[in-house]
Amino acid sequence: MRILITGGCGFVGSNLAIYLMKKLNNAEIFSLDNLFRNGSRVNETRLKIAQIKNLRINIKDYKKISKLQKFDLIIDCCAEPAIEASNKEPDRVINTNLIGTFNVLKKCVKDNARIIFLSTSRVYSIQSLRNLVKKKNIKKKINLKFTINENFQTSLPKSLYGSTKLCSEDLIKEFSYSDNIKYIINRFGVISGPWQFGKQDQGFVTLWMNKHLNNKNLSYIGFGGHGNQIRDVLHIQDVCEIILKQIINFSKINNQLFNVGGGIKNSISLKNLTKKCENITGNVIKIKKIYKTSIFDIPYYVTENKKIKKFYNWEPKKDINMILRDIHDWMLSNKKLINKYF
Repeated sequence: MRILITGGCGFVGSNLAIYLMKKLNNAEIFSLDNLFRNGSRVNETRLKIAQIKNLRINIKDYKKISKLQKFDLIIDCCAEPAIEASNKEPDRVINTNLIGTFNVLKKCVKDNARIIFLSTSRVYSIQSLRNLVKKKNIKKKINLKFTINENFQTSLPKSLYGSTKLCSEDLIKEFSYSDNIKYIINRFGVISGPWQFGKQDQGFVTLWMNKHLNNKNLSYIGFGGHGNQIRDVLHIQDVCEIILKQIINFSKINNQLFNVGGGIKNSISLKNLTKKCENITGNVIKIKKIYKTSIFDIPYYVTENKKIKKFYNWEPKKDINMILRDIHDWMLSNKKLINKYF
């Protein structure tokens, strides 16, 4: 089996490529990444050590993609995931997230290849997610046990990032109908773990740990600055394991869409994340309050994993404490690298 991973030098793509190289003895793994993102050159070096070749091609360049060798499976991890950045650089977001997937699909048709698409929880309606939490409760601890399944509202608005990913999902389904492409779509929530060079959006967990380790200030941004926003978090190892299961069972389970995340057990508020980072590092840092809320932010998201568990008998193995401990240990072992990229 010959597998191409787009965005293969990103956080998810690189970890996935290295994991599959170890687990699939009969597979050739290739990465496609133009090394635009911060830390991608570090990950390219990691891929080289694992004997995985990175093809330095921009995903919007179909001429070059079309000339690549034949692949049996393409795992599309390539995306611009930053919500705020997506509205400042719309051309790059559309070229990467939507045109990129369109080019991958054309390559799938040419090669008669299957596709696993990494979508996002941000395809869901901002307003519908906000409506889950009453304004008076955002000042207090949110006690919701509500989980988001695949049928949750996807109406506008949801951000340019979320819209491009949902459009990509529709493109995949259209190509499946017209060209019989076999697909699996995974709507992931927050993913974290070692080798994530964290920022405020998707990488907030590693950002939080790094700031605590180095005694640097942080901010609770939006919803009054209380730090009560909640997300569920999934370890990158658990991501790799479910995708391996999907590859192995592709002939039996395909043309399906799944929500995949940490679930209720791995949900955490920023305030509780702060406490856990304090306990692990022994450091207490200053947390500034920024009251204004971005028009794209949501107070709550927790994944429902019922469907993915039913199809694959899968659920996350690593809880939030394991995730934080793994990040902490990785950072201590790579201090020079961490200080350069955070």
